[in-house]
Amino acid sequence: MVGPARKREAVKHVVDRLKTSERRACAGLGQPRSTHRYQGRRPQADAALIDAMRRIARQEPRAGYRGVARYLWREGWKVNIKRVHRLWKQEGLRVPVKARKRRRLGTSENGAQRLKAERINHVWSYDFVWDQTEQGRRLKWLPILDEHTRECLALEVDYSITALSVIDILQRLVQERGAPQFIRSDNGPEFIAKAVKEWIAQRGMKTLYIEPGSPWENAYSESFNSRFRDEFLNLEVFASRMEAKVLGREHREKYNHRRPHSSLGNMTPAEFAARCHAPLRPFDFVEAACAAQDSVINPKLQPNLS
Repeated sequence: MVGPARKREAVKHVVDRLKTSERRACAGLGQPRSTHRYQGRRPQADAALIDAMRRIARQEPRAGYRGVARYLWREGWKVNIKRVHRLWKQEGLRVPVKARKRRRLGTSENGAQRLKAERINHVWSYDFVWDQTEQGRRLKWLPILDEHTRECLALEVDYSITALSVIDILQRLVQERGAPQFIRSDNGPEFIAKAVKEWIAQRGMKTLYIEPGSPWENAYSESFNSRFRDEFLNLEVFASRMEAKVLGREHREKYNHRRPHSSLGNMTPAEFAARCHAPLRPFDFVEAACAAQDSVINPKLQPNLS
């Protein structure tokens, strides 16, 4: 069964090649002339919806039609996913398809598939992401996530982030949010440094080191880092470290408060966290003593209260 659109193409082909009239071509191909000459008019509702889809696609080039639908719903559009998909294809909007890597369960008891976060501040995870400035100087990013709420708790960047820098960042977060029960990471030298392990242990927290060469066991950090690179690093050119810091803060704000997350029922991480009734894990009673000890051993570890 050939539709009217294909028959219109066939009629045009016959008229051009055989130099015959449109009337004879339509009669020969069984295409009513009224159907052939009909010019479809896009409904006004579709026009406004398509404009909104194109605007979101420009702002979020990696969203895909499902991601665009989630943004539309948050803006108040009453539209189902099938209509969004139809208009997405009709307008030729697309996202390059990437091959998905296989997810393996792994054998480590510290992997995200075996020990899953069940509440706020149950498990934090972190990993480094690398980029560079416009002049080619290396930038080192450190995102820290709450695996239960998917919140990006910190998004730090510098030319160099050492073990002592990691302690500074963690101490600030613990001051603000309370201490997590576990911190998951790979076996990078900054994470397995003696100073970091001792600092974590003194606060009553535990480390979850994944198996070497098994990034899928730190699934939440890997997922965030992939989207972070795709939606931010690959789209921005940084003239300096300061510019990277400013843009990084803006991206973290957007990720936590404006970007809907499919695994959270299309809520943002901040919205999901607000609905979680589990209280933040309070400061361990040893914090004051440990802070005093740190001030004697290493003044650099004093919390930043500014």
